[in-house]
Amino acid sequence: MRKQEGLIPIFYDGAEDKVYLQLMDFDQAMIFQSSLPQGLGSNDIGLDRGQLGETRLIEFERYGNKVLLKQLNTQYRAVSDNTAEQASIDEAFADSVIAGLPVVAESDGVVLVDYTDFLFSDIHGIAVRLERTKQGNFKVDAKRSGVYLPRTKAFPKNTELEALVTFSGNNPGNYVRQVSPDPDSISVHLHHSFIQLPDDGYEPRRFHPFSGFWKHSYMDYSVPIDQPMEQKLIPRHRLAKVDPTASSSPAVEPIVYYLDPGIPEPVMSALRDGALWWNDAFTAIGYENAFQVKVLPADADPMDVRYNVIQWVHRATRGWSYGTSVVDPRTGEIIKGHVTLGSLRVRQDYLIALGLTSPFGEANTDTSAQQEMALARIRQLSAHEVGHTLGIAHNFAASETDRDSVMDYPHPKIQIVRGKISLEGAYAVGMGRWDMHTIEYGYQDFTDAEAEVLGLAQTITAAYESGMRYKSDPDSRSGRHPSADGHLWDNGADPIAEFERVAAVRQHGLEHFGLNTIPEGTPLSDLEEFLAPLYFAHRYQADAVAKLIGGIDYQYEVKSERPIQGQTIVSPKRQNNALKALLGSLSPEFLALPNSVTQIIIPKVYGSSRNRESFVGRTGLMFDPLSAAEASAANTVQLLLHPERLNRLTWQRTIDERHLSAEGLLNQLLDKTWKAPVSGSDGISKALAKGINERVKLVVLYAAVDTLNADSLSPENRLAVMGTLQEFTAWLARNNNSSVDKALLRLLETYWQTGEWHGTFKPVNMPPGSPI
Repeated sequence: MRKQEGLIPIFYDGAEDKVYLQLMDFDQAMIFQSSLPQGLGSNDIGLDRGQLGETRLIEFERYGNKVLLKQLNTQYRAVSDNTAEQASIDEAFADSVIAGLPVVAESDGVVLVDYTDFLFSDIHGIAVRLERTKQGNFKVDAKRSGVYLPRTKAFPKNTELEALVTFSGNNPGNYVRQVSPDPDSISVHLHHSFIQLPDDGYEPRRFHPFSGFWKHSYMDYSVPIDQPMEQKLIPRHRLAKVDPTASSSPAVEPIVYYLDPGIPEPVMSALRDGALWWNDAFTAIGYENAFQVKVLPADADPMDVRYNVIQWVHRATRGWSYGTSVVDPRTGEIIKGHVTLGSLRVRQDYLIALGLTSPFGEANTDTSAQQEMALARIRQLSAHEVGHTLGIAHNFAASETDRDSVMDYPHPKIQIVRGKISLEGAYAVGMGRWDMHTIEYGYQDFTDAEAEVLGLAQTITAAYESGMRYKSDPDSRSGRHPSADGHLWDNGADPIAEFERVAAVRQHGLEHFGLNTIPEGTPLSDLEEFLAPLYFAHRYQADAVAKLIGGIDYQYEVKSERPIQGQTIVSPKRQNNALKALLGSLSPEFLALPNSVTQIIIPKVYGSSRNRESFVGRTGLMFDPLSAAEASAANTVQLLLHPERLNRLTWQRTIDERHLSAEGLLNQLLDKTWKAPVSGSDGISKALAKGINERVKLVVLYAAVDTLNADSLSPENRLAVMGTLQEFTAWLARNNNSSVDKALLRLLETYWQTGEWHGTFKPVNMPPGSPI
């Protein structure tokens, strides 16, 4: 057999395609990391090239004729010198044996175990993921799997093993069919890493909710009774100055990230530039060239834990990018940062730029400005995902304070300058104030523990006092969150003013949208995909405006010497202005498409087909303008009628009766759509305005009934919504002017009599927006 010396020596038997591990130091903890170096290429399934699996603290334990690979429980501990106390915790909480490895040979305390079956196992949970995404029933086929020798290597501090693993199955779903040449057979690569534990020279750093870092925590049962059991740390790389007392010093060992050599230019340079922005933040806290970016050497393995990497990942559709890390479960020390960037994101930004500017009015059109906007986004995306691998969380409130952080999700800030769309400054450049704050908190070097406590407290106080805003994922991602700030894909300190500005940019783009939007030789039917991000350009700013309704202002605070802000309710005037702005987006004038646009979007030409970026419609192969309006209106109405938003309004009226009520919001919605007269204006015929309004009316009524039936709606709001809809039923009985009105009246009357709603209308969805 072929042998490789290293942390765990490897033997490979080429005749049998088997891999063996040589073990001698049992009961010695190390890190075990699984990963997926070659994936499926489908964003919808979510099994991408370079995806990291779970990071585990493990030990090998000998039991007779087998060795068990045991994952240790790191969540519950006793950080104590008392070995009996430590043992009591170990015995109280279960560990997990993740593999049993048969012993095939031994001598003088050294054993050889067969690792092949476990290397061919589904440690990444691929079969479960495929089943959960309704892509079929699959299982590992060991006969069609094999040890991948080019990336099966042993090094002094880590041992790497990799296999090509085939999953056979049946009933494959559409996503699998899209990316696999034989959908009944999916072959990917799975990687296993054994990593020597870092030495004890790393100093964990305490977590603070305003630090900007993720939380790494465990329960310590040995702490005194007057201290919290949960020990909260931040994940971060090990970094220290050669001279901690110097105002500027080189790092003992710099943080180096390596770029995937398969990235093409000019994207490669853009990714390098964006990632290197972080060095400015390290320079600001006194480090010299502490953060570096290089190209991965040709003979290096991107899954090797010795390399922090930025990988360029291809998928069949555009999708999310990720920044993940291998973290020591004991301390929070980041051992490896791994960035995954989706290659189609840059193309989506380019498409958005073309849709906004419609530049193809002349031959040999220069689209360098549109390409530069796309590259500007890639720079920001590179910095964003690298930030995650430095331990830093999202900050979705940063866009409200002059784009203070790369850790926000940025919407392109497009402006109208002298009557034309300007892409200049669409994305911010460089580190923001918040990014500087996070690096200072996480990576500033201190001379001793006392100086660290004082320095970190000063960093937090300075961030508060400078007016920085911070909201991360738990406060930002759905209508159930009350935070008035912290929004995805928004801009500006005033969400309402920004909504109006985005609406004006959208309208300008629609008025100029047409043949000049696409280059020569492009099928007219492809205009639909150029139109989608423009038509729905307001969708995320609408979310920001909606969060003002029933919203509260607060910061992440802890009890300290500084004055506490607490929480304040958004003023009644501001909430009413927000509602007015959103109601305006339900008007036919807002939702109608110019006839010059709809007239040239023909059904898909032969050789082209609809895809996930196309509008969803009800007119067969034809582009459906009414369903486009329906999808946009449904997004806004569902934001407004979110049950927990209505519940917050009811609570706010107990504080101040000037606040909008749930009943009042629904009445305004009905008044705007059902009871207001409809007439043509601004170049829109009365017939078109009426057609759009009829569809929007259905969206509103059906959404109101859905809200009434929502489990999370409070009992008093259920009665208030019920009463409002019953009053509306009486109004409709007096004003049923069409067969549609009469049918709805019968549905409502049956509902009040039986409690059963027989309406079957479900609004169509918008094409996917995130990631923009």
